[in-house]
Amino acid sequence: MNKVHWLVFTAILLLTPGLKAQSFNSLLGDESILYAQTKQMNQFFRRFNAEESSAGDRFYPGDKDYRNAFLRKRYLNILFDNQNASITDPLKDKFIDDVLNPVAPAYLDFHAGQWFAEVTTKFLYQGKEEPVTLFMKLEKENLGYKWVISNVYFRHFQLMFHNLDNGSQRFLHPLSHELDFMNLVKVFKDKEFVEQYTASDYHPDYLTLFLYEFKKGNLLFKTVNNVKFHFFQVPGWYFEVSDFNRSGTNSGWLISSLLQVNESDKELLLKYLYHE
Repeated sequence: MNKVHWLVFTAILLLTPGLKAQSFNSLLGDESILYAQTKQMNQFFRRFNAEESSAGDRFYPGDKDYRNAFLRKRYLNILFDNQNASITDPLKDKFIDDVLNPVAPAYLDFHAGQWFAEVTTKFLYQGKEEPVTLFMKLEKENLGYKWVISNVYFRHFQLMFHNLDNGSQRFLHPLSHELDFMNLVKVFKDKEFVEQYTASDYHPDYLTLFLYEFKKGNLLFKTVNNVKFHFFQVPGWYFEVSDFNRSGTNSGWLISSLLQVNESDKELLLKYLYHE
């Protein structure tokens, strides 16, 4: 590469703000880093299942190395964030052993549910930039699939309904019907506590609130800040996958959190993830 070509090459890199470190390395021909990085979530699925070679070539059913257990173990060991001290070696080894169980090995299935995306976004609300978390899931439609918004977390909505967590302290007398419910005046006297007069199984629908505020023009979308994924497809386990844009081979889409969970724990964990 002569000096002129190098200057043009450098200018392209500097003028391309979205270019990641791995793209730079691949352009320079550093294939060892390129192969080690898991650059896309589809590739994470394929490596987890051992459905591609170390060079990134796809394996298909019938290929001799398709879902090869030895290859899977090699891949699984590089699919963790090595800088996360909470993912200990014994925990990681137990997870890998369960995934590679020779009687019932666990595979990730893109279309099987039991996984969803958490998308941290920025919206303009009442003149200020505010974070809004959108939870996305895949939904079948006709012959294909599509991503849909399944839930939302916005701290202003939770603050609006915070009195639900305090337990119902206010009520209407059981003979209110004899008064033609004229005592509803006390229900709507103070808007801060109105939710305490709702049924015990009432739960605010934050997604509907979000859509309403957006349609009214009170929420204006600005940008996406971060994306990560939550998986419950491996029986007895939960793991989170995040994108690490850093130098070295331990980068790209990696398992950033790992927990053993039973079915009862799963519901509690989902409530925690949804901020409920």
